[in-house]
Amino acid sequence: MIFKQEFKWNLRSLLIWSFIIGGLTFLMMQIYPDFAKQQDSMKALMEAYPEGIKKAFSMDKISMGTVLGFYAIEGYMLITLIGSIYVVLLAGNMLAKEESEKTIEFLLSKPISRTSMIFQKIIVVVLNIILFNVIVSLITLSGFLMVDDGTFDLSTYMLISIAPILLHLTFAAIAFLLSSILKKGRQILSVTVGLVFITYFFQIIASVADSLESLKYLSPFAYVDAADIIIDGSLKGLYIIIMVAVMLISTLFTFMYYRKKDIAV
Repeated sequence: MIFKQEFKWNLRSLLIWSFIIGGLTFLMMQIYPDFAKQQDSMKALMEAYPEGIKKAFSMDKISMGTVLGFYAIEGYMLITLIGSIYVVLLAGNMLAKEESEKTIEFLLSKPISRTSMIFQKIIVVVLNIILFNVIVSLITLSGFLMVDDGTFDLSTYMLISIAPILLHLTFAAIAFLLSSILKKGRQILSVTVGLVFITYFFQIIASVADSLESLKYLSPFAYVDAADIIIDGSLKGLYIIIMVAVMLISTLFTFMYYRKKDIAV
């Protein structure tokens, strides 16, 4: 019951976010052919950029002269950063809204345990994340196929498409935990959205300042960096382990806390 209702309520926002972000990446990829024709002048422009700017946006690692390199520098951020905002808005409000909207009393009156309620809501979040990434990836892939100049590699693109799913699941698990602890919806949303921007800022700082490189371990964005995936041809095992550990720990604490929480009705 909860799963069907929650999925129905969130379907519209899922489609809106998916097609907007997918459409933006699609349109951005249409710029690539014109960009590729002006490689010489663009290379000179890139060389004139400050070293910090080039490091911050991975322009020191990969070339924008390939379709995947162009996407990694120009379009990938839309899916990782903006997509993460969508995810925390979704997961952060999943439990808290029951108290803020006074619907928790109705749910508790039904023969549904708190464990079952949490589990069904988690499944809704996971399904929305997967569908969001699949829709965006398919739209983006169509954009790649329209502008491919022979440099497109499908296997690498698949890795770049899988990586944001892990990133989004990580943020969702943290947001879901905060949703179970905090009571006010606005407070949760401000904290979770702020967390997304702060961790993204950590990645930028870690890329620019060698002395602060360790900050990347505090940013899930660094774990799914498109430039590293293109260069290595894989996702790093350590980063996957860290993200999975964050998901499991956050989910476990969500169940433990919410089952014992004194809920105001």
